[in-house]
Amino acid sequence: MSSMVNDDSSLPAAYRTAEEAMAWITGLTSFGIRPGLERISRLMESLNNPQRRLKFIHVAGTNGKGSVCAYLTSVLRQSGYDVGTFTSPYLTSYSNRLQYNGQDIADEDLIRLVNLMKPLAEEMALSEWGSPTMFEVTTALALLYYGTVTFPDFVVWETGLGGRLDVTNIVTPIVSVITNVGHDHMDVLGPTISDITREKAGIIKSGVPVVSAVSQAEAIDIVRETARARKATLYLRGDEFSYETLAVAENEQKFSFQGPFRALQSLTVKMNGAHQIQNAATAVMTLEVLRQYYAVIVDDENLAAGLENTVWPGRLEMVSRNPRILLDGAHNPEGMEALSQALRDIYEFDRLNVMMAMMPNKNHEQSLRHILPMVDTLVITEPDFHKKMNAADLADVANRLRTELGRPRNIIVEPNWKRALELLKEASASSSQDENALNVITGTLYLIADVRSWLLHGTKSEKGW
Repeated sequence: MSSMVNDDSSLPAAYRTAEEAMAWITGLTSFGIRPGLERISRLMESLNNPQRRLKFIHVAGTNGKGSVCAYLTSVLRQSGYDVGTFTSPYLTSYSNRLQYNGQDIADEDLIRLVNLMKPLAEEMALSEWGSPTMFEVTTALALLYYGTVTFPDFVVWETGLGGRLDVTNIVTPIVSVITNVGHDHMDVLGPTISDITREKAGIIKSGVPVVSAVSQAEAIDIVRETARARKATLYLRGDEFSYETLAVAENEQKFSFQGPFRALQSLTVKMNGAHQIQNAATAVMTLEVLRQYYAVIVDDENLAAGLENTVWPGRLEMVSRNPRILLDGAHNPEGMEALSQALRDIYEFDRLNVMMAMMPNKNHEQSLRHILPMVDTLVITEPDFHKKMNAADLADVANRLRTELGRPRNIIVEPNWKRALELLKEASASSSQDENALNVITGTLYLIADVRSWLLHGTKSEKGW
């Protein structure tokens, strides 16, 4: 591929609005997910490898990636650093994925960078490599944005899927983080915890320290062995660092942290669920590595404030008080287990109504087993997305389990999510006056994104992976 000239003024402006630029990017969704680094490597070479100018914190894992990224971003910004944050998928608009100091990429930057990228992508499409995918173009845009426009001190860099062959693995980070390993994307990553761990451990680089909260024995063995083979110092939860829960209430949890460099007696997070304490502790260990290895200045006051001020939409987020509607993107068995545990530990209710949609490549029976024993009315719907699980198919799984578990009491199937939302509200309204009903909307983030935008802003979210 030809190398990009630095002066882009000679290129024709293919797109003049952000909507046009995003339409082109989302149009690439049809090329699906194609693991591998060949196309992104060639794109980056043609763009003079902007990623080589940046310091990355690379975050992989089945659950908790987004929350760990949010904690890291919040504390580093609180400490006075400029931070780029690249996450996926997004909840409201495409530009949420490319943030600099908490702000989405500006439309004019997006348009200019897409106009740079489009001819390169079209040239690649005509080669034996084929067209880059939507995620490859998005990743390339992020590297261009951070490496040629904003120049942040750190880029908090979330993997898309897996690790080893994920296109985000084009970067060499200053620290790698593997939050945990669970049953997700098994169609791409493999059927067992060992298979999935090998893919996620693929982000571990030679000599680059790694922080992990993996818990299964086979996952620990693979992460340990990979780190040892690459001479990367490993900080593993339960060995090199640990935490203890001190107090739990709705919207406030306190914990202590013990690490190899120091102990912290009491830290507070406002995000709910026991898993958020683990995510926060994983972020604290990562920040401790940055302090020790790279002299990053994070004082105790900024650490405490940064953790406490962290929010992450769509994770145990109460978006309505009357009726009470709680959103949580629990889209795999481990996520659903964390949700059901949080419902037991934190929230008071006499009646639980749940609305749910799933993608087809998940372990649905194991997910449902965690939540169904608590549910009164289950409303099954579909996300407004091209790859989705039919509501009728998910209902078949739920009905089969109902015979065994005796719950939920009612199952309603409504493929249209807006109508399903009204049915959920009706189920809540039909509760007796002395009943304390809680409504939970869960499953795929594609559903959470639309429902959240609809309830809070009266619009649908944009779509994309």
